Amino acid sequence: MRIGLMGTGRIGSFHAEVLARHPAVDSLVLADADAVRAAELAERVGAEFAPAEDLLGAGLDAVVIASATAAHAGQIALAAHAGLPVFCEKPIAVDLPGTLAALRAVEAAGTVLQLGFMRRFDAGYAAARDRVRAGELGRLHTVRTVSSDATPPPAAYLPLSGGLYRDCLVHDFDILRWVTGREVVEVYAVGSAAGPAMFAAAGDVATAAVVLTLDDGALATATATRCNGAGYDVRMELAGELDQLAVGLDDRTPITSTQPLGPPAPAKPWAGFLERFAPAYEAELDAFLHVVRGERANPCDGREALQALRVAEACEVSRRERRAVRVAEIPGGEPA
Repeated sequence: MRIGLMGTGRIGSFHAEVLARHPAVDSLVLADADAVRAAELAERVGAEFAPAEDLLGAGLDAVVIASATAAHAGQIALAAHAGLPVFCEKPIAVDLPGTLAALRAVEAAGTVLQLGFMRRFDAGYAAARDRVRAGELGRLHTVRTVSSDATPPPAAYLPLSGGLYRDCLVHDFDILRWVTGREVVEVYAVGSAAGPAMFAAAGDVATAAVVLTLDDGALATATATRCNGAGYDVRMELAGELDQLAVGLDDRTPITSTQPLGPPAPAKPWAGFLERFAPAYEAELDAFLHVVRGERANPCDGREALQALRVAEACEVSRRERRAVRVAEIPGGEPA
């Protein structure tokens, strides 16, 4: 297959290396708004370079989008009009109108859109899903998720990110739905900009906490922070009437027990998302190539991503208005 990749920043460079060595990819074409960066990466991984405006005319079988968030929706629509299957890093857009417009373009063209929620391809989350769905935990009553970045992103990134709920916690909202098989019906969200002044300046928060009610009455909490000096910490705990499970708890989890017989501090805590989820990122691209060849169903289509964004949008309303918000208040829940 001949695959085009738009965006050659941090995650785009990772995807380029994965695609360049994948046995199903015969040729890879890289493009970016920064043409010099794209050309240099193309030479390094043995790919072709194309100007960004020419990528969709390069005889492609599919497109991978890893560009800046603000460009996603427009690039998805252009690829759909060209009849090309698309893999896109989350989010589709930072707002609901942009997201819905891109989804309408994909549906009108009858093409494929797979979103990059990589946690669905992590071995720990997949095992938890299987055990929850098999009833091993009994009735699930409590879920807890943690998403903590070791260091804050650059200040220039914050105004473009969509905010902590849409940019970071959206992963927790997606994986909560995917593992449990339940929908979020109500949220109550709070956030704090305490910490580096750049968060308040961007109208964002550095730390957030959400209480979520699921459609079967189970309760979940989701916390996130940009400033976790111990390391990159992403975990999920699921508690039921028969048993409980933890995802993301291993000898590199950046947490220290104070119990006399507890585990020691990790010798090498996780430093960031690319290191922690590298196998999952590779697996989601492999899945996309199988989807393009018609060998499997789409594991995370645009409508799935929309539901996670609607939860994030409800959190923004809740934080702003200091009230519980029903997800049904957020547009976009109607069937396609």
